[in-house]
Amino acid sequence: MRILVTGSRGQLGYDVCRELQKRRIAYCAASSQDMDITKADSVRKKILAYRPEAVIHCAAYTAVDRAEDEPGLAFAVNEGGTKNIAESCKQTGAKMIYISTDYVFPGTGTQAYEADAPAGPLNVYGQSKLAGELAVKESLRRYFIVRTSWVFGVNGNNFVKTMLQLSETRGRVRVVDDQVGSPTYTVDLASLLCDMVQTEKYGVYHASNEGECSWAEFARAVYEIAGRPTVVEPVETEAYMRTKARRPKNSRLGRQSLIDAGFSRLPCWQDALLRYLQELNDCGTRRDGKNGN
Repeated sequence: MRILVTGSRGQLGYDVCRELQKRRIAYCAASSQDMDITKADSVRKKILAYRPEAVIHCAAYTAVDRAEDEPGLAFAVNEGGTKNIAESCKQTGAKMIYISTDYVFPGTGTQAYEADAPAGPLNVYGQSKLAGELAVKESLRRYFIVRTSWVFGVNGNNFVKTMLQLSETRGRVRVVDDQVGSPTYTVDLASLLCDMVQTEKYGVYHASNEGECSWAEFARAVYEIAGRPTVVEPVETEAYMRTKARRPKNSRLGRQSLIDAGFSRLPCWQDALLRYLQELNDCGTRRDGKNGN
């Protein structure tokens, strides 16, 4: 099987490529330098040249607050770019995985959103990702749409790295405690995507690590596992967050469609966080040249 991975230098794309390599599945890692997804000709040329049997589309515009000021760019990447890829997949007969987000939902209530729940994004980023979903559905029949949340991986910036950096200079940090969701380790999600792409079980899925927490609880777990003495002070969104984009307070994603299709659920987020912090430590050791080799 031949797979093209977009956004190969991002958090998820990086781990998807690592997982494919581990499984010895042929792949082409496409970054923004290799292919401008906002340009149909660039996408068509790359896909026609490689002729993948599937595309795992991890590239995206993810600057949530900046999207409020530049909606045109957010939609050009997340809707237009996705449509370009979907149309090229249609032309070549390739299947496609599109990575979406919990931000397509309004985030009300306390029940988990299942895959067929009505959408209602609160911000431009969520609107652009939902538009990307619709572009995939309009162009293809052989597709997987996978919504995920609170992603963290070794190759990029994320909440865990931010908390660790803050702990180096602060003894106390204020973290939102009324936004609840499920963290997702890119290593675990990448493994699921590589399983999924080899099937014909098309549809819309939710995938995140098992369990739920608030951002404040997540931060406490980071410091506890990392052995940092930093104290987490919980605060409400309205009292603390002064961001341009509104965030959903309920980011819980139901996984019933994943279960019904027979896919394995991801490990609990605490286990994922433990493994991730170990990976960060191992990466730091290798960079310092203290790995004994």
